[in-house]
Amino acid sequence: MKRNILLLTFFISGLLSAQEVSFDAKVSKKQLGINERLRVDFTMNTDGDNFEPPSFENFTVVGGPSQSINNSWINGVRSFSKSYSYFLAPKKRGEFTIGQATIEIDGKTYKTLPVKITVTAAIDKPKDPNDPNYIASEKIHLVAEISNGNPYLNEAITVVYKLYVAQNTGVRNWREIDSPRYNDFWSQNIDVKGIDIKQGTYNGEDYRYVVLRKTVLYPQKTGKLTIEPLSLDITVEVPSNRRDVFGRSFMSTVNRTVASRNRVINVKPLPENGKPENFSGAVGSFDFKVTTNKESLKATEALELKVSVSGKGNLKLFRLPKPTLPSALEVYEPEHSEKVNTRTSGMQGTISDSYTVVPNFQGSYPIPKVSFSYFDLKTKQYKTLTSERLIIEVNEGPQSAGSTNNTPGVLTENIIPANLNSFSSFKTSTKFQPIISEPFFNSNLFWFLLLGPFLLIPFIMFVVKRRTTRALDVTGNKIRKTNRLARKYLSNAKKSLGQKEQFYNALERALHNYLKSKLRLETSEFNKEKIEELLGNKNINSATLEGFISLLTSCELARYTPLSTVDMQNDYKKAAGVINDLDKQLN
Repeated sequence: MKRNILLLTFFISGLLSAQEVSFDAKVSKKQLGINERLRVDFTMNTDGDNFEPPSFENFTVVGGPSQSINNSWINGVRSFSKSYSYFLAPKKRGEFTIGQATIEIDGKTYKTLPVKITVTAAIDKPKDPNDPNYIASEKIHLVAEISNGNPYLNEAITVVYKLYVAQNTGVRNWREIDSPRYNDFWSQNIDVKGIDIKQGTYNGEDYRYVVLRKTVLYPQKTGKLTIEPLSLDITVEVPSNRRDVFGRSFMSTVNRTVASRNRVINVKPLPENGKPENFSGAVGSFDFKVTTNKESLKATEALELKVSVSGKGNLKLFRLPKPTLPSALEVYEPEHSEKVNTRTSGMQGTISDSYTVVPNFQGSYPIPKVSFSYFDLKTKQYKTLTSERLIIEVNEGPQSAGSTNNTPGVLTENIIPANLNSFSSFKTSTKFQPIISEPFFNSNLFWFLLLGPFLLIPFIMFVVKRRTTRALDVTGNKIRKTNRLARKYLSNAKKSLGQKEQFYNALERALHNYLKSKLRLETSEFNKEKIEELLGNKNINSATLEGFISLLTSCELARYTPLSTVDMQNDYKKAAGVINDLDKQLN
């Protein structure tokens, strides 16, 4: 009897231990150098669902997740294990914690324990000439080349990212894992069309290289600024010490993380000596013109006054000067135009403000000279360009009540001649009619109020049914909600005209939420390259696509550029038009 009880006890304890669930996190090492990699395995002894890894916020995931399952029977006892494996590269030195992973097993949620990891400075790895990882580290180099390490404020510099590959090494593919953020720069990426393999040298040795990215930067702060590195995950093929029957080396494939070094530039401030009062931040080499499309016209006719700057420099990062016109001329807000191309040498092209001017009376109206100042990078001095004095002749039309006011001013006013019959259109007599009261009973209003509720019953039933159907349409409700949000932000942008930061923040949110509703994407997936790719796949015409991208660029430029209310009004009108065009093409 005692023997049977003992056997039963062992059987129950074995059964309970077999049913016990374990879910653990195991690491390859708890201390590593910043140039080493860490392997993390999340292992369970019972199959589960909805696995959620930790964030790995202080590490870069360079491999994984890879899944492995081990299921075996030994002496009639089943053994099961399942693992999710990750390969991590630390981002910086310090003590970090790998958070908890979660899994659902039989309706219950299990969590791993946090694991502390210490990352030290880079360590010297054994230089094993037969180690594929060591060979790859010696044969692959990512370099950021800078055109000028000591520029002036708002002077263009170019960063070219080149990947150097040794002659006996192959690259299968690469993937960006960390893109640089140019927080203290105005930046513009230059399209690199195709992969052009060129021959060059690195550290005195012959290498092949490809240009991966070109970026033009305009520094917006003085002092030492850091250009962040570009990081890539690359699949590399390197020769091994094994050979085939013909004596050729077998190739080994390894994954390698490479990054360009941080580059520090020293940005010089523009000199204070000789700086003109009207200097607005223009740096480069420019031409300046003030022109009109008419020299003479009639009163109430319109002419176009155009202020333009052309040349090479930071064309999008300064404001054009405003002309001062006689107060007897009506001057409307200007229309801003930009025809600018960004190349590796910087921006080139023309920007202009076009004013519509309408004279009300006869006379001769002078347009005073307009001055524009910029810092010339060739001579390292400020230059001031001045337009010629123009005369507008108004030959036909009414004459003003007094002498024509040709004194320059910044405001315009309409001069209305005195007229004794100015108020002749106002009526001074009335024709009142008596109100004839009718009995309410049996009137049209009586029957309408009596029968109206019964007639509304079918309409109410229709509305209720439609609202019920609409409430069940989860996807449609989400799209309609996002559309309303986009209209709300566009409305907020209109209300914020004149307040640069609030206006462009609201405008950018409106554009993102509109695309979010149309393409059913999360806002976190948005960047200009992604938007161009998605809208291109939707066969959006190039003019509409360029308009949308230019609006996003305007929102980015608002942080660095002094913009006027006119610029904001133009961007608001452009946003309404672009959204309208996109809506027609995406439906």
